[in-house]
Amino acid sequence: MPATVDAEQIDRIVWNQHHDPFEVLGPHMVQQDGKTLWAVRAYLPEADRAWVVLPEEHKEVEMESNHNPHFFECVLEGQDLANYQLKYVIGDRVHVIYDPYAFKTRAISDFDIHLFGEGNHHRIYEKLGAHYTEVEGVTGVYFAVWAPNARNASVLGDFNLWDGRKHQMRRLSNGIWDMFIPGLEVGTHYKYEIKNYDGHIYEKSDPYGFQQEIRPKTASIVTDLDSYPWQDADWMEQRRQTEPLTKPVSIYELHLGSWMHESSATPALRPDGTKEPVVTVAELKPGARFLTYRELAERLIPYIKELGFTHIELLPVAEHPFDGSWGYQVTGYYAVTSRYGTPEDFMYFVDQCHANDIGVIVDWVPGHFPKDGHGLAFFDGTHLYEHADPRKGEHKEWGTLVFNYGRNEVRNFLVANAIFWFEKYHIDGIRVDAVASMLYLNYFRKDGEWVANDYGGCEHIEAADFLRQVNHVLFTYFPGVLSIAEESTAWPMVSWPTYVGGLGFNLKWNMGWMHDMLDYFNMDPWFRQFHQNNVTFSIWYAFTENFMLALSHDEVVHGKSNMMGKMPGDEWQKFANLRCLYTYMFMHPGKKTLFMSMEFGQWSEWNVWGDLEWHLLQYQPHASLKHFMGKLNEFYRSEPALFTQDFDQAGFEWIDCSDNRHSVVSFIRRDKDTNDFVVVVCNFTPQPHSHYRVGVPDQGYYRELFNSDARDFGGSNMGNLGGKWSEDWSFHNRPFSLDVTLPPLGVIVLKLTSEEPQKALSGQ
Repeated sequence: MPATVDAEQIDRIVWNQHHDPFEVLGPHMVQQDGKTLWAVRAYLPEADRAWVVLPEEHKEVEMESNHNPHFFECVLEGQDLANYQLKYVIGDRVHVIYDPYAFKTRAISDFDIHLFGEGNHHRIYEKLGAHYTEVEGVTGVYFAVWAPNARNASVLGDFNLWDGRKHQMRRLSNGIWDMFIPGLEVGTHYKYEIKNYDGHIYEKSDPYGFQQEIRPKTASIVTDLDSYPWQDADWMEQRRQTEPLTKPVSIYELHLGSWMHESSATPALRPDGTKEPVVTVAELKPGARFLTYRELAERLIPYIKELGFTHIELLPVAEHPFDGSWGYQVTGYYAVTSRYGTPEDFMYFVDQCHANDIGVIVDWVPGHFPKDGHGLAFFDGTHLYEHADPRKGEHKEWGTLVFNYGRNEVRNFLVANAIFWFEKYHIDGIRVDAVASMLYLNYFRKDGEWVANDYGGCEHIEAADFLRQVNHVLFTYFPGVLSIAEESTAWPMVSWPTYVGGLGFNLKWNMGWMHDMLDYFNMDPWFRQFHQNNVTFSIWYAFTENFMLALSHDEVVHGKSNMMGKMPGDEWQKFANLRCLYTYMFMHPGKKTLFMSMEFGQWSEWNVWGDLEWHLLQYQPHASLKHFMGKLNEFYRSEPALFTQDFDQAGFEWIDCSDNRHSVVSFIRRDKDTNDFVVVVCNFTPQPHSHYRVGVPDQGYYRELFNSDARDFGGSNMGNLGGKWSEDWSFHNRPFSLDVTLPPLGVIVLKLTSEEPQKALSGQ
């Protein structure tokens, strides 16, 4: 039989050099002897013989090899080729498959490609990547990948012995390659083989893959993210109708891999009774393993409820190859890390958090990515996701690459990724890491190592536009969520809406407050009288942004000591200083974030390879501090004056900020709706003060609602016997005043009430 395709075309298929193998392989109508016939062609490397199987006719037609011993072809007349199969023999083994090149239907439309090219396809992850689907009555997996500078692209996997010749993809417009492979199932392991025009081959994980193998393996895994039965509809609807900036936000930040480990290497059980793979942490604890997402739901959620936090913030849970990066060097932006279980397991974790009225915030890292060979770096043999110029495309200090925010498809990858985590995993917020590194072209770069923008400045205009886009889109789809910027510079309007020129975040970390307060509390209390400005300066700018007060993981690593080690004095004073700092933090305007281990006074720095020092809770001072943290959160959540006007000058007023001789400050916090207020008085020295006078605006009985020095908290139990009546003594430019006792290194909170109670939260 003469070949129906020329030898040059066959060679391009055999050498994996064809941009559209569908033009050659599969069924094609041909003309022979004045007849219209079907030619079926297949390239089957290593096959000795091959047949076309026609199931409807119970018929097999043997194919002939043409030009190449593994390129097969047959011509059929008047045959129904619907869902025909290929049968071939390799050695003594017989294989029967559906011909992938018979399925020419595209799951990605020209309009999808157009939106992607614009940077505006908000759910491009539903088109690119690997999706289990049905085409022409046959189930399989549809693959699509963006690699515009590739000469060829193939799908690799166990199903083809990782041979890139067997499933060559076709090129669509805008550099997208696609292919439907029938017969594949959820759970299939795969990668893409990308070949550039120099013939170099790169094996890449799927940028849009929903799951990856457990490190150190790097293959992507076909996953169905739509089968989990969510139970949080009420939570999601309530969130949609809530303005979080007027609600209490108290966040417990943690790293899932080092909060707690299982002490034995016994595998955890999945819901279906099968065993989870053991993911060990042998660097520090031989035989130990990570807790799974489901085990964390069982142990972590009750702990958070006991402490009273409103949210959990997880250090990045996107897939990353190195444990020691804490998750901040991401290779799988759409894949929840497999260290702790499956995507469905993480969905269960989030669902259980919502069932217990706990929001979930995930750290998101759009600022840089690592150079690992299987990841985004040099993806299609060119600088695709990153800048080619290292002066713009590399963070040398971190050894990472910077996204090219000026490229629409790259920006779309990130914008859709933010939407993805909210859409598929129901998270309640993102904390965007290292925003300052994105906004400035000269961030940690010496002169001559960076390139100015078109106007000669150091501002990264494309990155700022990207952040505006992602926040605008995010709040359009998901009102009521949080978008928090870790931003440490004076860039204006970070937490202002995009329609007035802001970056669109609704919260920004207050790094200035954090540094001022840690410097202040690190001093011997006698010297604090000379640094009153550390305490008061933050109010000068407190209402220019929507600030989050954060004591984060960055403050307890790299030789900085844990919080307990930062505090001066003997052991009692260290605990008292911590209670004083935390209470002042919760009374100060702004939402709150505290990193794990700070709540019970761990002595050692955070170690990503180990557990927290849970054994310390057997000792009373540490147990008392944990109890204090729970009561502080309870009090914070119960007093609207402490959260309804965090970002409005009307919610805060100084009573006295100038008593540096005693290192005392006093102020008022007001509720937005009722105008109720609380009086906060802070004594930052171990010297107690009796008969300390504080001016107040109204007459009556002021109940002592909270006292950080209460006996239950490990304090000296010095206070005001439940409260104080005001006196007709004008003080601090106010018509009335209180004669109060200030405990050592303590904060008291008082509130005007109509009756004199017998006991307060202070424990007295």
